[in-house]
Amino acid sequence: MNQLDQLKKHTVVVADTGDFEAMRAYQPQDATTNPSLILAASQKAEYKSLVDKAVTDHKGSSLSGAGLVDSVIDAILVNFGLEILKIVPGRVSTEVDARLSFDTQATVDKARHIIDLYEKAGVTRERVLIKIASTWEGIKAAEVVQKEGINCNLTLLFSLPQAVACADGGIKLISPFVGRILDWYKKSTGKDYAPAEDPGVVSVTQIYNYYKHFDYKTEVMGASFRNKGEITELCGCDLLTISPALLGELQAASEPISPKLNAEHAKSQNLERINLDEKTFRWMLNEDAMATEKTSEGIRKFAEDIVKLEKLVEAAL
Repeated sequence: MNQLDQLKKHTVVVADTGDFEAMRAYQPQDATTNPSLILAASQKAEYKSLVDKAVTDHKGSSLSGAGLVDSVIDAILVNFGLEILKIVPGRVSTEVDARLSFDTQATVDKARHIIDLYEKAGVTRERVLIKIASTWEGIKAAEVVQKEGINCNLTLLFSLPQAVACADGGIKLISPFVGRILDWYKKSTGKDYAPAEDPGVVSVTQIYNYYKHFDYKTEVMGASFRNKGEITELCGCDLLTISPALLGELQAASEPISPKLNAEHAKSQNLERINLDEKTFRWMLNEDAMATEKTSEGIRKFAEDIVKLEKLVEAAL
């Protein structure tokens, strides 16, 4: 049995891509997208029809200027999501504009709007996860919409306090980033890390153990991998979202892998509960230079790609 099939026995495998053919090839349960993936896909000839449809559907719209562009982009994101849901049996993650990461009410409004677009297209909200950055404001927005049955995926998550705030808020799922944590530590220390000592692997293991120890229902989905070893070290995690290149590497390998994470082991650990309010959250995040820098950098990068997508849409309009 190849490593991908072995992994699927212990962990829900999710495709981290906007490429439909890759999804068909690796048969993941769910799929995640982000502005960077959608931007890349939107520029390929085979996906041009999804952009064109969003533009055509807005012909005769009463909107104009930035409002029109914004509405077209929402339609593009949902068009991709609708196509993905024809391929995967589970859920698709669709991301809120990163520029709203520090605006709770605007994030709530955008999440409701995206779900409304899916429901108007005949998709039930259970099949959609709204991706929101793990800022304090983003977590608070997710708390609000979770109570309305809008499930959220809290992304750009690099630390235990971010994860604890999400779990306390009853968030459906979090995406702690593995590879970007590794990137920061390699740059900071100049060292290479074996998979078992990889700081990103250590971080996700810590979050997983905390959740299982204290019986949180929030799902943990490791994300942003740099190598296959990071993935096999997190076998047993609730979900892992993996790029097509690494899915291919797993499929081509046959060495045995076994679960490294399990709830029973987490239960037996001696862990202290963290009590968070806004001040404590901000202080703990501020004390973690890596998490502070990578959260901010991730928001900036996704915001840049949304601006590029806006330019693409303006040209199409």
